[in-house]
Amino acid sequence: MNPPYAPWQLRAAFAARLSDMYGREVPAYTTLVDVTRAVNEDVLRERGAAAERLGSIGRVTAERHGAIRVGTPAELGQVARVFGALGMRPVGFYDLREAAASAVPVVSTAFRPVDADELARNPFRVFTSLLTPADPRFFDDGLRKRLEGFLAARELFPPELLALADRAEAEGGLVGADAERFLQLAVAAFELSREPIDKAWYEELERVSAVAADIGGVRGTHINHLTPRVLDIDELYRRMTARGVRMIDTVQGPPAWDGPDVLLRQTSFRALDEPRALRLADGSVTSGMLRVRFGEVEARGIALTRAGRALYDELLTRVDDRLARGERHGPATPAERAEAARAVWSAALPRTERELAARGLGHFTYHVVADRPRDGAPPPPALDDLLDAGWVRAEPLVYEDFLPRSAAGIFQSNLEAAGVRDDTVAGAAYDSAWLSGAMGREVLDPFDLYEARQRASLAVVARQLRIPGPGAPAGGCAP
Repeated sequence: MNPPYAPWQLRAAFAARLSDMYGREVPAYTTLVDVTRAVNEDVLRERGAAAERLGSIGRVTAERHGAIRVGTPAELGQVARVFGALGMRPVGFYDLREAAASAVPVVSTAFRPVDADELARNPFRVFTSLLTPADPRFFDDGLRKRLEGFLAARELFPPELLALADRAEAEGGLVGADAERFLQLAVAAFELSREPIDKAWYEELERVSAVAADIGGVRGTHINHLTPRVLDIDELYRRMTARGVRMIDTVQGPPAWDGPDVLLRQTSFRALDEPRALRLADGSVTSGMLRVRFGEVEARGIALTRAGRALYDELLTRVDDRLARGERHGPATPAERAEAARAVWSAALPRTERELAARGLGHFTYHVVADRPRDGAPPPPALDDLLDAGWVRAEPLVYEDFLPRSAAGIFQSNLEAAGVRDDTVAGAAYDSAWLSGAMGREVLDPFDLYEARQRASLAVVARQLRIPGPGAPAGGCAP
């Protein structure tokens, strides 16, 4: 009898096959992966153990996140079933409509593992966006009805795939031949379709939003981008540019500075012209070029607490205000924005992990130091004192999620036009609760997940040292 494939094994195999498939479809992605690997090897050689502070090199090398787009709640529910078979749950609600200056009519979540051991085994994530045809800022009643009719008539995932996904989730995995069949069908579902695209319909949606056209102008879905993780994203950007790869103008997210790496930094190469079959009004088929898919890379930092995230959002506003007050002709250049961000960050954010924890801004797990020399003194009850006396060490939690403004910035940087958005009318209301109901699965709050891991580590410390449960460091907010 063939051994069963656990969800994490299915997840790892799916991520690897998806990467191979996408590399065949978008050769520049393979270049991105090669350069990422070279940068990571150089950083590991230069920094030693410090390079693995936020994850082993094995995890970092294997790490990927993908991005897909779907059109209806029913399609989102089916995606949730496929990813549920891989041990991935929806985490976080991202409203890119509000985060983007261009027309990006989607709300999103990210499917990922949530348990620490599952993340360590394979942290594959898929950022999944849902079109919002009910939002009148983008779609009038007539276009909305035609768009919803088009989406209702298509099938993204074959029934056999969904049945295998349900079995895998219910039974905790699949056995040999069924596992192989599931993986084949799952990867095929995200390949770029060769079916001709209705040119007039695609262009009508494209005038509203290129993102809307990519979702509602085709009969299938596909991987929009795959993202490896790099240890030095600025060096990666320089090397890709030196190879003649056209990158977007900037690195999204926090600036490069001399303090702790926090949250998420992202950049990408620009969407490439790809040949697609286009069906004309008379039924004939011609060849055209569409710019949809691109290659993204990310550098992950420390997960911030709710207070830390609120500060991060405030700092973004301070940077915008600082640039708005400056005397210049036209918008700020990427270099000017990076310089302003570094100045704001340096004035407001802690320069050490310890201070980040002490101010209640960053999430850490805490662990008893097993080989601490014993001096006869009992362990103190306060976490600050335990850290100072060497009883306990702190390990930062990696930020496993995404940033709406950064995601919107990546989307916008790869659009040819801003699209159409009517801000004289009210937008349709979408939130985490709505998204949970739409897919029939609870969208988890990422802050709750980080807080639970921190609390659990403190409980273990208290049990091992036989002291009352220590709270957060002095000055911080208890989780």
